[in-house]
Amino acid sequence: MTVQTRPLASDEIEALRGLSREQAKTLALASLGGALEYYDFIVGVFFAKTLAAVFFPHDSPQWLSQLQVFGIFAAGYLVRPIGGVVFAHFGDRVGRKRMFALGLFLMAFPTLLVGLTPDYQTIGFAAPLLFLFCRLLQGLSVGGEVPGAWIFCAEHVHKSRVGFACGLLMGGLCCGILMGALTAKILTASLAADDLVAWGWRIPFILGGVFGLISVYLRKHLRETPVFEALRERRVADARLPISLVFTRCKSEVLVSMAATWVFAGVFVTYFLYLPTYLQSQFDYRAADVFTANCWSITLLILGSVFVGRVTDIIGGGKAYAIGGAAMAAVVAALGFSLGNGGAWTLHLYAIGGFAIGTITLTPYLIIRSFPPELRFTGFALSYNTAYAIIGGTTPPLMAFLVGERALAMAPIYYMSALCLFGAAIGLLRSER
Repeated sequence: MTVQTRPLASDEIEALRGLSREQAKTLALASLGGALEYYDFIVGVFFAKTLAAVFFPHDSPQWLSQLQVFGIFAAGYLVRPIGGVVFAHFGDRVGRKRMFALGLFLMAFPTLLVGLTPDYQTIGFAAPLLFLFCRLLQGLSVGGEVPGAWIFCAEHVHKSRVGFACGLLMGGLCCGILMGALTAKILTASLAADDLVAWGWRIPFILGGVFGLISVYLRKHLRETPVFEALRERRVADARLPISLVFTRCKSEVLVSMAATWVFAGVFVTYFLYLPTYLQSQFDYRAADVFTANCWSITLLILGSVFVGRVTDIIGGGKAYAIGGAAMAAVVAALGFSLGNGGAWTLHLYAIGGFAIGTITLTPYLIIRSFPPELRFTGFALSYNTAYAIIGGTTPPLMAFLVGERALAMAPIYYMSALCLFGAAIGLLRSER
């Protein structure tokens, strides 16, 4: 019997080959830029106490100065949806590449400017106002840059490698957070408190700004995504705004994307940003031990994100999200059990658990697969930034209130467990496109 075969289509051949050199370069530069982007956006949080002494009067109560600094940081989150919609509009109209480079520039330049800003003793209230202006620019930037980066990477690779591309970029973003934590740890250990306030705090901002501007230059050598090039060739002029088309054509996609972002933001903010304070204040763990475990946890998050992304390309996003959501729930449950029974293994579980939390990298994957190419940037930026601004901004104070009242001392564990199971449910109900 003769078995007839057919020649492989070009699309199938590309899937078998894996990443080309050009695609690998694109993912590497995007991940590097993402690391610098998130480093610039997050590094100030680690120096909040120092910045309070730099940008506000010395005779102000310490708690008030720190509250004002955190208010300035919060302003960056609040403008994220605005930046996302503006960047997305032009990203869907004029191209991903231009917005990709502009987003990083609007992050790097304000970061450098913060590092060069005179303190309150030199220029008075102009100092915190300039700091606020720079933070607003950073918020606008990250609102467009992060969705744009995921889309740029996903549209540069074959559809069978989108999960890996998202995981690699997620790893890059988390590298930026880890760099910020390590920079703060090194500087605070190396410099006296007075030197840190006098000049040491400028180092991470100036370095972040300079390296960010270098990354902007490197991004000039990237090409526009093939998906947008094909879209531009066949596009028919449409006078309607992309955001109006998203609301009329993609309502269910927006809701699903916001739900997935709720899982992403709620788990990430609670696990990596709130739990270190929670473990110290409620269970008396030493700060040095907690932050060491936090650094290890973020490191394993980086590895877990890449691993989950690759597995997703093999078994599909829905199955991967369902399995990963269950794994995250198991990790959180084990963490809660340890806390409730003496906590001997808590920090070890917390560190190792970062690998399973890598499942949250499936949120951008699912959002990218939800929207058609001509509305992808706008749909992604609108749903992701809106949900993240709400959840990311309210989760820490909500957890602090619940825990502070002692009515729900394990509130963070319950909250994350519910979100992990919610993520698993999204995976079970999500059909691949």
